[in-house]
Amino acid sequence: MMAAVYKGNGALSVEPVPTPSIGAGEILVRVETCGICHTDLKKIEYDLLPPPRIFGHETAGVVAAAGSGVSKFRTGDRVVVFHHIPCLNCFYCRKKSFAQCPVYKKVGVTAGFEPAGGGFAQYVRVMDWIVERGVEKIPDGVSFDRASFVEPVNTCLKAVVQCDPKPDDTVVIMGQGPIGLLFTMLIKRCGARVVATDTIARRLEISRRSGASHAWNPREVDTAVTVQSLTEGRGADIVVLAASASGLVDEAIRSSRPGARLLLFAQTSDRERIEISGASICMGERTLFGCYSASVELQSESAGLVFGGTLPVEELISHHFPLNRITAGIDLALHPNEESLKIVVQPQRWA
Repeated sequence: MMAAVYKGNGALSVEPVPTPSIGAGEILVRVETCGICHTDLKKIEYDLLPPPRIFGHETAGVVAAAGSGVSKFRTGDRVVVFHHIPCLNCFYCRKKSFAQCPVYKKVGVTAGFEPAGGGFAQYVRVMDWIVERGVEKIPDGVSFDRASFVEPVNTCLKAVVQCDPKPDDTVVIMGQGPIGLLFTMLIKRCGARVVATDTIARRLEISRRSGASHAWNPREVDTAVTVQSLTEGRGADIVVLAASASGLVDEAIRSSRPGARLLLFAQTSDRERIEISGASICMGERTLFGCYSASVELQSESAGLVFGGTLPVEELISHHFPLNRITAGIDLALHPNEESLKIVVQPQRWA
């Protein structure tokens, strides 16, 4: 099969690799669509993991083979695959901090080499504990494109549950890329007022259509001053950082009221450093917290939101790239333009 192999120093090479073999309890999935995720971009751009690896984890496809003992799935089933699933028995699982579970940290989907998701390849091997609890069937009539959003919607839904927005809250979402727009859709469903910021005009337009009451370019509008004017001088109740940039956390603090909750969602690299006033958190009684990856408890709900069409996720896709042009897709995702938004790879295409 063909796969995009990460070679280190930001380089990918599309080349032949052995199609993965599967064992008892495992399935082989032919990948039809895999979304390009910001965490994969960081791993590639910043060389966060040693090569060789095959990244990609927003994976939708078709079961090509099933190992002995597999009864839930059969050849031809259309599925989405989660690459992390917790053990449900350890200390962290009992605390419902599933992303900190040692089993969760083991990647259970691979196209070869050290397991890293593998969705940027034509086939992936799904290991037994993922088959047991981390695969969802795609209903008839649902496209692979739409289905590939189940994992990212889950990660955002998990964060929204932690934020717990109320109908009378004002929520500022900084960044209206694909993840920020998912936050806008999900938080609007809670009844809260959504205020969104982004530097790309088209994303602001989509944000308004997705439920934002106000949306502006933070390079042109003073976010903190404007949010205060919308909230009788208090500031936002919740600020979601769906983008990562120098000074953004400080801007979130300035835009929030005393007692607000500030969610770090896009700050996934150890290279990112944040310097803020301690008093703004302590004396301002703000809560600064993080949320990362998916929750197994929300897997069915997130699948239902995507499959049922509650969230118009397919509208977020701006580009499709065949596997042999994945480097162009990665470059566009790293350097978005006015037209680019969610970028997906279709490994079975070759053009």
